[in-house]
Amino acid sequence: MNVLDSDIKYLQGVGPRRAELLESELGIRTFGDMLRHFPFRYVDRSRFYSVREIDSTSAYIQLRGRITAISKPGTGRTLRLVARFTDGTGCIDLVFFKGLKWIEDKLKVGQEYIVFGKPSVYNREYNLVHPEIEPATAARIDKPVAMTGIYSSTEKLHNAGITNKTFEKMMSDLLDKCSGHIEETLPAHIIREKNLVPLAEAFRTVHFPLSQQALNAAQRRLKFEELFYLQLSLLKQKHIRMRASSAVVFKRIGDNFNKTYENLPFPLTGAQKRVLKEIRADVASGLQMNRLLQGDVGSGKTLVAILAAMMAVDNGYQACIMAPTEVLANQHYNGVFKFIGHTGVKVALLTGSTKTKEREEIHRGLLDGSIDIIFGTHALIEDNVQFRNLALAVIDEQHRFGVEQRSKLWSKASLAPHILVMTATPIPRTLAMTLYGDLDVSVLDELPPGRKPIETVHWTETQRGMLYSFMKRQIKMGRQVFIVYPLIKESEKMDYQNLQDGYMAITEAFPAPEYVTAVVHGQQKTENKAYDMELFASGRAHILVATSVIEVGVDVPNASVMVIESAERFGLSQLHQLRGRVGRGAEKSYCILMTGYRLSKESRQRIDLMCSTNDGFELAEADLRMRGPGDFEGTRQSGLAFDLHIADLAKDSPILEEARQLGQKILADDPDLVLPGNALLKRTLDSLKLEVTDFSNIS
Repeated sequence: MNVLDSDIKYLQGVGPRRAELLESELGIRTFGDMLRHFPFRYVDRSRFYSVREIDSTSAYIQLRGRITAISKPGTGRTLRLVARFTDGTGCIDLVFFKGLKWIEDKLKVGQEYIVFGKPSVYNREYNLVHPEIEPATAARIDKPVAMTGIYSSTEKLHNAGITNKTFEKMMSDLLDKCSGHIEETLPAHIIREKNLVPLAEAFRTVHFPLSQQALNAAQRRLKFEELFYLQLSLLKQKHIRMRASSAVVFKRIGDNFNKTYENLPFPLTGAQKRVLKEIRADVASGLQMNRLLQGDVGSGKTLVAILAAMMAVDNGYQACIMAPTEVLANQHYNGVFKFIGHTGVKVALLTGSTKTKEREEIHRGLLDGSIDIIFGTHALIEDNVQFRNLALAVIDEQHRFGVEQRSKLWSKASLAPHILVMTATPIPRTLAMTLYGDLDVSVLDELPPGRKPIETVHWTETQRGMLYSFMKRQIKMGRQVFIVYPLIKESEKMDYQNLQDGYMAITEAFPAPEYVTAVVHGQQKTENKAYDMELFASGRAHILVATSVIEVGVDVPNASVMVIESAERFGLSQLHQLRGRVGRGAEKSYCILMTGYRLSKESRQRIDLMCSTNDGFELAEADLRMRGPGDFEGTRQSGLAFDLHIADLAKDSPILEEARQLGQKILADDPDLVLPGNALLKRTLDSLKLEVTDFSNIS
């Protein structure tokens, strides 16, 4: 057995109890797992600070001095040990709450010590709580440790005595025990070509760096390997799928496409034309199209989907366009007629609200081929929905559908249909390359001509009177207003209460009959929700009070004001989605972010970013940096299906690009990794068992 597969309990200083804790708290089960528990940051131990240098910005510091007094104030649970420490420039208390007898036996008044810890303030004076402390030997003073890694931990581990110092000791013992047993995982030619340090050296250096330069080289090696095998796994899946995925060929562009294109009320953007060319090349290739279309709010994705559907119809096939909500499905269906009303193409809408008689007619029309394009929701994947010749499936806001739900749709075609998945949640390129590495990615990065940027402002509760005056002026000018309340879960009473209170406040400030206010939330019956939504969409209501249920799909060109209440409770991506509900007409539009007066640093950062840019991709990159990929809007539901131990998708995009290019080059020559020179790659890839979710999982 490989030493790295050894149970962590056999490492000196661990044992069964600590092993159980390490597994439950950090997922560390083996020596290999422990080796990959990397420090999340490092502190400089190469210099000694003086007590008088300490201020509110000080992070971890190292002091050298003497203990002048030891006391044990408090009783029972409040008992603590306080050692008064001085270096000649000032005094500071070293405070201990646990292991008092052991610490008291260890410390001696008048002896010189080296102390390392993070300053905190108590009673307006600085102290160090549970600092590392050791006698100041001559060797230790002459050669201070250069850098110390800080490991992520938990309260349970700390309470069990597994401190950062414990991790350092365990890592040191582990590296000694694994010496000579860490096998190389990359072929020699890749290590040479990419100028990477050996794996064993990288592990030792990343845990115990002797210099910043050595640490940088070690981290680069480990990050490259992690991202390279992730990309190799994704790209290999793609090669396998491409070989197996014969699909119908759309041989021609016909009358329906041309008539729709020629009768558009406005010209396509350059980005829309580019994406249509990419789709055209895919559907004419004989291989299954598997494309992700990213487009910021209002960039014209739906029109691209309709024109793609026309390609299918012109070649004698059916297309379906599936949306996550009835609101969005209705909007797509109602909006399509202005583009294709003059053609003979027959379209239908199938949702949970479709009446039984109409549903039966639609089932017949899909089965006999008389319906060319079907719009719908989850109702399209019901077992009794069958197609005559489905050849194109468009999935809007695809992250809201599970893989199993989507694969039900694909099974309704005799040959794998061409797939176009769309999202209005801008996904940073680095995340798209990992989450959707198996798809070809298209981006609509232009807004249609005439769209004006939305002015975004941040107001606090003290400016509510100003908000109501502004809304009244806009309504007087013939505009409409959205007011959105946060909703974490439909069942949260507090969120529902906030909306109800807000609705009452609005109806008092904007009384009927002069003003009409509609309300939409998840606890309404479907027909009531549809009635209020239609009241607003038709212009008969001036104000729509809603939860974030309206995030996707409500298109009301006359709405020029979006008020987001408790904006600090939304993520950047969701705030941007909500802002995109306005600015759809010719008039100037506004987004007003309402918050309390006191905000956390992160909340203020998000609000400031929203006010500074309308670029969804810029915001998405910022969201990724601030919250990390696991929390990224639109991916949280499925979660990242891989663990990154050291690489950071927000910061390591150049390494990711380099790793992906190398993976593409290797697989282009040897897609199954059967050549002798790639044996190590195949062996390592198999051993990693990378269960990377294929988000495009088609058939």
